[in-house]
Amino acid sequence: MMVNSTHVSYFTLVAYFYTGIFRYLFFTVVMLLYILILCSNLLLIVVICMNRSLHEPMYIFLCSLFVNELYGSTGLFPFLLVQILSDVHTVSASLCFLQIFCVYTYANVQLVNLAVMSYDRYLAVCFPLQYNTRMTNNKVAILTALTWLNPFIEVAVMISLSAPLQLCGNIINKVYCDNYSIVKLACSDTTANNIYGIVYTVIIMGSVITLIFYTYLKILKVCFSGSKQTRQKAVSTCTPHLASLINFCCGCCFEIIQSRFNMSTTPNMLRIFLSLYFLTCQPLFNPVLYGLMMSKIRSICKHLVFGKM
Repeated sequence: MMVNSTHVSYFTLVAYFYTGIFRYLFFTVVMLLYILILCSNLLLIVVICMNRSLHEPMYIFLCSLFVNELYGSTGLFPFLLVQILSDVHTVSASLCFLQIFCVYTYANVQLVNLAVMSYDRYLAVCFPLQYNTRMTNNKVAILTALTWLNPFIEVAVMISLSAPLQLCGNIINKVYCDNYSIVKLACSDTTANNIYGIVYTVIIMGSVITLIFYTYLKILKVCFSGSKQTRQKAVSTCTPHLASLINFCCGCCFEIIQSRFNMSTTPNMLRIFLSLYFLTCQPLFNPVLYGLMMSKIRSICKHLVFGKM
């Protein structure tokens, strides 16, 4: 549908398909997933906040990670639940841009948080004797603040460039709002959007990813050249972070493939799964991963859930 930008007051999400009575089954499954995400992440946040033995940089960064997962899930799941039960899959322009802001800030905070956690593990493994002097309370506070502040500013700039665009359509082929899909609808000049996207990807995201690769290469070097005790410590503390990072990167790759390439021949369910992977599997995966792999958290969670043995 060809429309002028002044008349685009809503967007239509066409990735949804008719499910009949199965909509209630999908609604129940999504609701249970959302409740599971809320409960698991809240449990670990409470565990970290209420136990002084966990008031260390590694666990503070973990707490920031879990808070971000609650934030990102809340930006997606209530919207999905409403759309599943709705017969008309439309969303107002203002709500659409609000969801874009939530989803994109979630993804950016997640990546930066994982980079900060990898830097923290790098100091702990490569400089164990100097760790407390290098990772001070002030440094932890600054890194946590930057983890949240920078992505919010960067995404706000991105939306400020996308919102004024003159659009020649209002059809989004996804189950939630996406900035790239809106930019593709533009019939006005998108040079500023493209330049910002390139600069943001190359400079900001490139530097974050480079930091992650650098820290883990150094950690691996220590693992191969250090003592058995050093290798065991590195493996036990770094395995959850590395697994979480790989899972998140896979989700981002699925999202890029689904958005950038023509997947009209792909089944709808698979396309929806690919687009939702990093927004659903990461908040489910991380609490289980860290709860099972990190002995301190695991023992405290057992005590809270099952009581004293």
